Amino acid sequence: MPDAKPERRSRQRLAVRVPVSIQSRQGRVQASGYTRDLSTSGIFLYTDSQIGEGSELEMILILPSGLTSGEKRWVCCRASVVRVEDSEEGGDFGVAARIRSMEVLPEILG
Repeated sequence: MPDAKPERRSRQRLAVRVPVSIQSRQGRVQASGYTRDLSTSGIFLYTDSQIGEGSELEMILILPSGLTSGEKRWVCCRASVVRVEDSEEGGDFGVAARIRSMEVLPEILG
């Protein structure tokens, strides 16, 4: 059996599927997707839009209560893409990104 790769993540990731709105900092890509897993320092998501490694992204999503102080929170994340997995047979692209900053957005009361 091959040796397991050492864990390089600084924080525990939660396996959670939440919708994500994605925009590149250069304004060339506007897309949507969904998470596979995330933490306060990184995210892996799937999207049907091709995003290049090294791209700077801004993402809007709801953080689950496991990553906040007990309540779901809307956040805006700024992140750098560190890895892209190619789409297989017309499926979604996998995107791994390091979160550089995260801002909690104000709740909209209805």
